[in-house]
Amino acid sequence: MKLSAQSHASIASSLREAVDKYIADGERTVVTDIHLQPKQDSGELVIFNDDDEELSRTIIEEWVDYSEDDFYTIVERILRGEINALKDTGVLDKLAIMKPYSFVLVDEDRETVTELLLIDDEDTLFCSFTAFINPLSFCFLFILLLL
Repeated sequence: MKLSAQSHASIASSLREAVDKYIADGERTVVTDIHLQPKQDSGELVIFNDDDEELSRTIIEEWVDYSEDDFYTIVERILRGEINALKDTGVLDKLAIMKPYSFVLVDEDRETVTELLLIDDEDTLFCSFTAFINPLSFCFLFILLLL
């Protein structure tokens, strides 16, 4: 699936809208995850926090009625790229969220598919574990091995 420039811009804008709600204002917010939920049938991308508060929503035309079985694999790559691009701008350094926190890809049942990015005080880790394994546990194990 190849996304148009407009769809990439829509994802980037939606991510920015979501994280802008946490731009530093002095007090740190306790959020452990920012969830990204792409919907294959409607093409929606919904971004929400741990309290199920919707932070942003957009429609990605190429996802509407996409019928292949590789939907989450393709979407994972796209979203990981957009989140990394956002990280590279330095915006994530300005968030008033207590570390560690993660960007997590979830399915229609809000079950974790994979962790897209883990932000912590030491280093930013890129994780790509399947939903069959608790990705957060393996990321922490990886951190311990680095120490």
